[in-house]
Amino acid sequence: MAGTVGDFVAERLFQWGVRRIYGYPGDGINGINGVMGALDRAQDKIAFTQVRHEEMAAFMACAHAKYTGEVGVCLATSGPGAIHLLNGLYDARADHMPVVAIVGQQARAALGGHYQQEVNLERLFSDVCAYVQQVSVPAQLRHVIDRAMRIAKAERKIACIILPNDIQELDAVEVPPHAHGTIHSGVGYEAPRVVPETATLRHAAEVLNAGGKVAMLVGAGALQATDEVLEVAERLGAGIAKALLGKAAVPDEFPFVTGSIGLLGTEPSWKMMQECDTLLMVGSGFPYSEFLPKEGAARGVQIDRDPAMLSLRYPMEVNLVGDAAATLRALLPLLERKPDTKWRDRIAGWTQDWWTLLEKRAMTKADPINPQRVFWELSPRLPDGVIIAADSGSSTNWYARDVKLRRGMMASLSGGLASMGSGMPYAIGAKYAHPGRPVVAIVGDGAMQMNGMNELITVAKYWKEWENHQLVVLVLNNRDLNQVTWEQRVMEGDPKFLGSQSVPDFSYARFADMLGLKGLMVDDPALVGAAWDEAFAAARPVVLEARTDPNVPPLPPHITLQQAKAFMSSMFGEPELGSVLKNTARQVMSRVLPGGG
Repeated sequence: MAGTVGDFVAERLFQWGVRRIYGYPGDGINGINGVMGALDRAQDKIAFTQVRHEEMAAFMACAHAKYTGEVGVCLATSGPGAIHLLNGLYDARADHMPVVAIVGQQARAALGGHYQQEVNLERLFSDVCAYVQQVSVPAQLRHVIDRAMRIAKAERKIACIILPNDIQELDAVEVPPHAHGTIHSGVGYEAPRVVPETATLRHAAEVLNAGGKVAMLVGAGALQATDEVLEVAERLGAGIAKALLGKAAVPDEFPFVTGSIGLLGTEPSWKMMQECDTLLMVGSGFPYSEFLPKEGAARGVQIDRDPAMLSLRYPMEVNLVGDAAATLRALLPLLERKPDTKWRDRIAGWTQDWWTLLEKRAMTKADPINPQRVFWELSPRLPDGVIIAADSGSSTNWYARDVKLRRGMMASLSGGLASMGSGMPYAIGAKYAHPGRPVVAIVGDGAMQMNGMNELITVAKYWKEWENHQLVVLVLNNRDLNQVTWEQRVMEGDPKFLGSQSVPDFSYARFADMLGLKGLMVDDPALVGAAWDEAFAAARPVVLEARTDPNVPPLPPHITLQQAKAFMSSMFGEPELGSVLKNTARQVMSRVLPGGG
């Protein structure tokens, strides 16, 4: 039986299956009989992870949802603490992840009086949340929690529960009175199996069967449909490109899997999309339409559980509302096996040539280490069942292109929001979601300085609780906000602005040692492989600091004339001209030279 409102919050969340909450304390949520005190009393039911900043709590809740499929829960105090949650919550919203935020508020009697830390939280959270509600009386709490959890689970959206600090210490009302104006809700939600109507499936099959050159694009919605995606691709003789959030949807071992798509994508994905006559898009909201077929060049079929995402990036001929795996299984008996393998053979040739090119590029000289080399050496060393948490930055280019994932691995990043600073909290969320599995975080030095170093302190606090202690944090130390530097050069024609782009040099490996973790630093390309081996063999979390060259260009799969002109224009006034030109030449020439250059 719950005692206070705070106790009831913990008990009701436990009934909904919540077993961990990420957050940071404060007086708006912290009373001995409030939510934080209740979590202290409920440690045998719900664990609490104290982060270094509330934004990290929201990122971890989002990561929990991504790596488990469950609702992630984060907690913050009133005012500034609640405000800090927003970036992580927007990250979850952009990637359609179910997260519930619980935030404190000033006492009800003070609201509207310009009280310290008083913020209109309902208005603040109204954009990012599908459901936001302040609890005014204890009898209201049960249905507010039930509705927040159910909306988050069913609609894969964000919900927020606002709890004034005085109400948290009142006696709980577990069963509201049976009277007019009360609501009597319950716990539980099971997702339905959604499959399109037979007639719509037949229409889709007609389009796909008529295609001679079928291309598939899969995203996060296909992560639980690996076997079905592969079987459909085999039946249709199709190639498979992957949006970044769908990188783990199918293994990279197959010759018809062309890898990532977009600016961070691969050349075979670009070629396949430009030459296909039919596009099957599964569970993806990939935003960049210029990397899809030109409108009218291909017939389109799309599968997505969210009708709002259908025919949004390409004018589809058939739109199928349904779960990826179930819909593909229903579609399979209607698909005809294509006897002609010429299209599939061409895709396989492009893909093989691409992997050969990537290896050449990875082995080209740089000062001191080519960042591509770090990722090329990583792929064959990835432990079985590893979970990868990638950050946003130039490191994402190499993660997207060079890292080969095998079946059973998981990988994610901030997709729709593409927020810097997500890699470390994602890795911690992954570790708590699957404490028996190894985790790799891929982070640039800009993101590491932004908040990753603080979350290393969280790792130092908790790592001994994890069943498996393997957490390897790769930090690319290139002393540059590298992604923005290259975007300015290629997209805007501007040279590197040292005042905005230079990042202070720092020893991340020594910082890890200071925290009681293991720090490794590598600045010799010949030692990169051995450094990875040592990192994965360690008995505690590791920070592997790789000192990499910032002027190795993350060449897009297709360079437009406008991009080429902008790049050449940026060279006038470029402070690192010699290095940029030398590295760009090496990367371009790696396509034609037999050696590494």
